[in-house]
Amino acid sequence: MAIVSNTFTRYSSVGIREELSNVIKNISPEDTPFQSNIRSESVSNTYFEFQTDELSAAAANAQLDGDDIATFSAVTPSVRLGNYTQIMRKDFVLADNLEIINAAGRKSEIAYQLAKVGSELKRDVEFNLLSNQGQNAGSTTVARKTRGLPSWISTNVSKGTGGANGTATTARTDGTQRAMTEAMLKTVVQSMWNEGGKPKMVMVGPHVKTVISGFSGIAEQRFNIDSVKPGVIIGAADIYLSDFGSLTIVPNRFQRARDAFVLDPDLCAVATLRPMKQVKLAKTGDAEKRMVLCEVGLKVDQEAGLGLIADLSTS
Repeated sequence: MAIVSNTFTRYSSVGIREELSNVIKNISPEDTPFQSNIRSESVSNTYFEFQTDELSAAAANAQLDGDDIATFSAVTPSVRLGNYTQIMRKDFVLADNLEIINAAGRKSEIAYQLAKVGSELKRDVEFNLLSNQGQNAGSTTVARKTRGLPSWISTNVSKGTGGANGTATTARTDGTQRAMTEAMLKTVVQSMWNEGGKPKMVMVGPHVKTVISGFSGIAEQRFNIDSVKPGVIIGAADIYLSDFGSLTIVPNRFQRARDAFVLDPDLCAVATLRPMKQVKLAKTGDAEKRMVLCEVGLKVDQEAGLGLIADLSTS
């Protein structure tokens, strides 16, 4: 087919209005499972300290009537621990006329960018709290760093060949990667329980999540269905029934995929020196400068109540 000669078409027309949606779609995930499940505490110093203690082991205890005490048991002092807060920030600069120009998808460019970098900063906090790094006091030339979760856990750990636990100031040493097994999870959960812990959640990367879904201890996908409502097919296993209680399996995009954390969220907290806030920076020209900043650190009340299955295969 051919068009009639001299037909005026859109290819020659001038003045056709653009069709631009007034909605901006952002696929980047904003969920931060670790921060969302643990406590938040305020601190008043860049180095915050806390103490841990534990009861002596249960033992046979039978005494004579009217007996006197000749010698006293030694008192075990509490353990004093600490961590540093870490400064994290995002910034942007926008020409002043962008607040006047009619832009699609937002009424204010500044407001839009503030919301965007705020979400980015929240993701950065999650990433750094779960990073394999030891604490660093920092200096005038070195940024201060908080001790990340992998470096904290040392009592209940399953690791690959060559792997080693971290310390207050050093990251853990990665070992040879191996496939995740149900036996590894059972061993770590039992070790946590023996130490007095109450495991409640397993936080993993995407591949390990699919592996755990195949474990025999996963709750069967059967539910009572209300006859009035349509049934829902459950396609993924989210609860693992261990010998020591139910564990929620939570995937996390911002942790290392080779780590599987077995957690009691009550034993961890985000220690906040400066909560997230925006700062309007000095104006030096025809532009607006903004910074969004926070200063936080990771507090682990008692690492013996946490577990780690390290050095896992990621595919």
